[in-house]
Amino acid sequence: MITGHFNAFQFCFIKKIPVYFLFFSVLWLVPSLSKENTYFYRPLNTVIIDAGHGGKDNGCSGKTTKEKDVALSIALKVGKYISENVPGVKVLYTRNDDTFVELHERASFANRNGGDLFISIHCNSAPETASVHGTETYIMGPEKAGDNLEVAFRENSVIALEKNYKDNYDGFNLQDPQSTIIFSLFQFSHMAESQIFASMIDYQFKNRANRNSRGVKPANFLVLYKTNMPSVLIETGFLSNKTEEKYLASDDGQAYIASAIYRAFKEYKTDWDGRGKNGEKKPKK
Repeated sequence: MITGHFNAFQFCFIKKIPVYFLFFSVLWLVPSLSKENTYFYRPLNTVIIDAGHGGKDNGCSGKTTKEKDVALSIALKVGKYISENVPGVKVLYTRNDDTFVELHERASFANRNGGDLFISIHCNSAPETASVHGTETYIMGPEKAGDNLEVAFRENSVIALEKNYKDNYDGFNLQDPQSTIIFSLFQFSHMAESQIFASMIDYQFKNRANRNSRGVKPANFLVLYKTNMPSVLIETGFLSNKTEEKYLASDDGQAYIASAIYRAFKEYKTDWDGRGKNGEKKPKK
């Protein structure tokens, strides 16, 4: 992970600026900045599992199901599978009960505890199109489509429940869907690893859990914005779809989803460790 002195280069939220111009402008800066940092392999020791929403924040809802409950149940199952089957990895949760945790505090918790990987678990909703179903796996990045923007805007809207949210999110305008997050150099440095892990999750959803995958996508999620590690946000399915809601509310359905995420984690860790043994350099924490 990149060391803390990159804070001076941290970017803020900027409204209606061409994202891709800024995206590639910052990428141009990264090689020169990396010269002053030492890179070396370090093991993947700590995974942060983030159950979306909680407490006074229900998230989206189906006929009988709340996102906060499904997300927590799946998150705890993922953590249990990792703890029981991957020795040497510490699993930490941003919440392990029905508690409201502010988005910025989730990232701060991950950073304070030296997280090496951040997994945020959610459920989706498209009430106007009840036939829509399937999983989506997101990484931090500029949106390429309106649907991605809508999902990010919905997930980000929970900051309205926080006190003084504008102070915590650098003046982010919740009322403007076009208000754009300009990434920190932390996230640029971890984007490639986030993409690798997200692709592994997507593969497991499609080929092992037999879910309809809607792909790996970039979007501007506040919960991922300040995490200083590879990070993904997983939409496990649509509670607005009657069949998928029933699946996600069931113990078997949650177990299939959780085991797919666990298998992807195990594959990613094996790949990470293998690249380290072969002499590839990883960013210093």
